[in-house]
Amino acid sequence: VQLQASGGGLVQAGGSLRLSCVASGGSFRTYTITWFRQAPGLEREFVATIKSRGGYTFYGESVKGRFTMSRDNAKNTVYLQMNSLRPEDTAVYYCAASSSVIHSALASQNAYAHWGQGTQVTVSS
Repeated sequence: VQLQASGGGLVQAGGSLRLSCVASGGSFRTYTITWFRQAPGLEREFVATIKSRGGYTFYGESVKGRFTMSRDNAKNTVYLQMNSLRPEDTAVYYCAASSSVIHSALASQNAYAHWGQGTQVTVSS
């Protein structure tokens, strides 16, 4: 499966953005999709995930209550709605997909074989 992330940009603190990740070339319904982010000089960080079955979602502590992930299987697309953005949310955001990730590994980047190209999110103070 190929992934295309989009929707990043420059926003002021407190603002909102919605990222999209469109999948092609695979059976989208069978994939768990996860967002990671990487700020300059830091390791890649788990943000949020949505499982292939039932739409179960799980969020990193730093974004819980502010970010919401959803999926539209008819459009082969997942969304990450980001509200109340903070300067520390500035990073390149990547979507990743796996058809076989187990629950305990949802937040591990090593569990994902398919990655999008990343989209830059910059939050100014």
